[in-house]
Amino acid sequence: MILHSQPNLRDILFTVQGSIVPAIIGRLAVIGAVSVIAVLAANVHPGIFARISAIPFTLIGIALSVFMSFRNGTCYARWWEGRQLWGQVIVACRGLARASADLDAAERRDLLVPACGFAAGLAARLRRQDEGAAIAAWCPGAETARHPNPTDAVLQQLGRHLLALAAAGRIGEIRYSVLEGYLAQLSAAQAACERIVTTPVPFAYSLLLHRTALVFCVTLPFALAGSLGWWTLLPVLLVAYTFFGLDALGHQLEDPFGTAPNALPLDALTRTVEREMLAALEAQDLPEPVPVRGHVLS
Repeated sequence: MILHSQPNLRDILFTVQGSIVPAIIGRLAVIGAVSVIAVLAANVHPGIFARISAIPFTLIGIALSVFMSFRNGTCYARWWEGRQLWGQVIVACRGLARASADLDAAERRDLLVPACGFAAGLAARLRRQDEGAAIAAWCPGAETARHPNPTDAVLQQLGRHLLALAAAGRIGEIRYSVLEGYLAQLSAAQAACERIVTTPVPFAYSLLLHRTALVFCVTLPFALAGSLGWWTLLPVLLVAYTFFGLDALGHQLEDPFGTAPNALPLDALTRTVEREMLAALEAQDLPEPVPVRGHVLS
């Protein structure tokens, strides 16, 4: 996730890192080349594009802007829901730590350390990384390797641990119900995150916007070259930057758990859980918070 202060004039004019430009620079170069070809053709053959009116492009541009704004709003909603779900994960882990404060150190450790493994496994699962290895770093003895959902297996292990505590009389029915409720919150957050990952924005809808934006930006120079000459490059590249930039930004927000610059900082959120659970166990050496590198928090 990009962390940057409100951009000033210098940032607006010169900042590349943290912007969407690196993702669309190739398409902008193609549109720039097409614009140059259109201007050269208009100079060599004056009037060749005289019958191409800019009015249809105005109408198409307005419609395209509306549809693209709708798609980006949908993608941002997915991004924001993902952040809310990870907030729910942090809240539930804090609840586990608070509700287990009076348990023996070993019993409490068997409850809070797997919570760290759950957070690490969930982050790896959502990013399609090695889920088992992420969990094994915290739960080396857990039997999750052959489980189709290793992260959920951690919750099942925690559930069995709570049942054992209840059967031994270590926790009462009310305490068991409270702790089990936090596990249910973790399970619900995982299922909702998996729903976001496995249900992308409909491909046909995204393809329609991609094609329309590309055709619009490729043909626009031929409508402006005859009247604007070399000034055609300025409005065409500005329009292309806007449309292609919104398209690329929506694509990044569509997968809020990915590794793109605008994705959610799952490493930092996981580290938050780890630090707070270890602090609850009164560990001496806490892992450092994930640093911000180049205004990007991973």
